[in-house]
Amino acid sequence: MNGWLIIDKPVGPGSTQIVSAVKRALRDGFYPKVKVGHGGTLDPLASGVLPIALGEATKTSGHMLGADKIYDFTISFGAETRTLDAEGEVTATSDSRPTRAEAEAALLSFTGLIEQIPPAYSALMIDGRRAYDRARAGENVEIKARKVTIHSLTASGPVHEEKLDQITLTARVSKGTYIRSLARDIARQLGTVGHVVMLRRLKAGPFTLEQAISLDKLAELAMARQLEQAVLPLTAGLDDIPALPVTPDQARLLRQGQKLTGIAAKPGLYLATELSVPVALVELREGDLRPELWVVRGFNL
Repeated sequence: MNGWLIIDKPVGPGSTQIVSAVKRALRDGFYPKVKVGHGGTLDPLASGVLPIALGEATKTSGHMLGADKIYDFTISFGAETRTLDAEGEVTATSDSRPTRAEAEAALLSFTGLIEQIPPAYSALMIDGRRAYDRARAGENVEIKARKVTIHSLTASGPVHEEKLDQITLTARVSKGTYIRSLARDIARQLGTVGHVVMLRRLKAGPFTLEQAISLDKLAELAMARQLEQAVLPLTAGLDDIPALPVTPDQARLLRQGQKLTGIAAKPGLYLATELSVPVALVELREGDLRPELWVVRGFNL
C-alpha cells in the first residue's frame, strides 16, 4: 500500500478527518499499518479532490502541496463574513450588486501574479499557533500579503445585464492561493462585499475527480479487501518529474544516501528508477569537477 487514494471529500469533515477515515478503512479491511497523509488541505465547507498518500507516497506529499489546483466556487454578494464563507458571522453588508459583464471585467485584474491576504481563519502558523486558533480566541490576527498566481479565472452561467446575487467561477491557481480571499477581493473590487457559499476542488496536481472515490466506496472496497483497485501508484503524484533509469549498483548507493557522479543528464530534479521501481527523488547539481546526483528523498520499495 504505497501510493495514492483520491477521495471526493464531502462537505462537512476536514482533511484530517478524511485521513482518519482512511486509517479506519485500512484497519477494517485488515490491511498492514502504513503511514497516511493528505496532499493539500480542504476546508470543511469545501468538497472535491483530496489526495491521500499511503506508505512511501507520504514522502512526496510536499511536492503535491506545491502543485497547481483547479476550483469551482460561488460568491454570494451582499454580505462579508468573519470566515469569508457561509459558516461565519456577517461583518459587513452592501446593497450593491454587479452585472455579469462588470464581474467578468473585474476578473482580468485578478489573473496572473497577484497579492492577497490569507483569511484570519486559516491553518497558517503565526508564532507557533494556527491563525484560526488565534481568531477563535478573539485575537486580532494580522497576516501579511503574499504573492500567488491565478493562471485562469472564468465565469459560468448566462450572460445578461441583470444584477447578480451570486456568480460561479472556475479558477486554476498556484500553491498558497486562498479562494475565500480571492472571493472577498473580487467582491470588494466590484464595489460590494461577498463570501464563498460553494467551493469544490476539481483537480489537485495530476489528480482529478474522475479518479476520486466517495467515503462510502472507500469503506466498501476496504471491507471487501479490494482497496488496491482504487490505489494509484506512488509515481502518479510525480508525473511532472522526469524518470532517470539507474543500474542496480547505482540504486543500491542511492538507497544508502550516497551521491553519484558521471550521470549524463541536465541539472534538475529526477525520479531515479531501477527497472521502473522508484528508488529516490534525486537532484543533479553542478559539482566542482562534474555533475553530482544527490538524494532528495529515498523510497523503501
